[in-house]
Amino acid sequence: MQTITSISGQAGVGLRTPHIPQILQQELAIPWLELLVDNWLAEGGLTRYYLSAIAERYPLTLHGVGLSLGGLEPLDLNYLAKIKAVMQQAGALWYSEHLCFSQLASHFSHDLLPLPYTEEVIQHVSERINRVQDFMGCQLLVENVSSYVTYQESDFSEGEFIAALVANTGCALLLDVNNFYVNQVNHSHDALSQIRLLPHTAVREIHLAGFADKGAYVIDAHNNPVASKVWELYETTLQLTGAVATLIEWDNDIPALEVLLDERAKAQCYLHQLNKDIDGQQQCA
Repeated sequence: MQTITSISGQAGVGLRTPHIPQILQQELAIPWLELLVDNWLAEGGLTRYYLSAIAERYPLTLHGVGLSLGGLEPLDLNYLAKIKAVMQQAGALWYSEHLCFSQLASHFSHDLLPLPYTEEVIQHVSERINRVQDFMGCQLLVENVSSYVTYQESDFSEGEFIAALVANTGCALLLDVNNFYVNQVNHSHDALSQIRLLPHTAVREIHLAGFADKGAYVIDAHNNPVASKVWELYETTLQLTGAVATLIEWDNDIPALEVLLDERAKAQCYLHQLNKDIDGQQQCA
């Protein structure tokens, strides 16, 4: 198992199945990897063999998509127990989940559905975050999501809503810069204004990804390089949060690992600039 000190100020990549052989066969200069934990829940077999092998080589974090944190159905403690077992085996630094719902009764959505921003929902989600943190025995990282609809009933902005959850629960944040930009395009919500409303000391990790441009709207498809406007927003966000761990996500139309590593290097350049480790005049992207 890796002896982990800190990945703060380090850029990593999300590990996807096509890249596992290369990750294990080569010595790559990747400070850390994030695993989509839902793909690693099978007990025993090749899955757990790979998990141990990867954990021996790289610091890991876990990212989930299946909890339905904001839903009305009871939290699935069996699901959380499986995640906890993976976390322990991998020696993972943290576990993050999305601020959304994806289940209604026996119906499951393939999309991460947004929540209305009301006081009632703040209390509901706060209670569920606290239950997850108590069960897992650690702080949960909560991620803002992209969306394609809004609610007339919302009383708060996205930034205000997330800030209230942090105040109520002491959870940490996974700030997805691309998701804030997607919502800016789709809903005319100024991304930077919303990011400014967040408690920046609670931000533990940042996500960067590419979107699909459909003209009048954009889709958080994770199938392209990070857009120039998102890099600009990321650079400004770092001035608020400091040099927190940053991850490159790429889930569809997955390219060669070298493409992800080039994106990772750009993120690392911005992090280094913030720490004044390199010439501030250098262009990172």
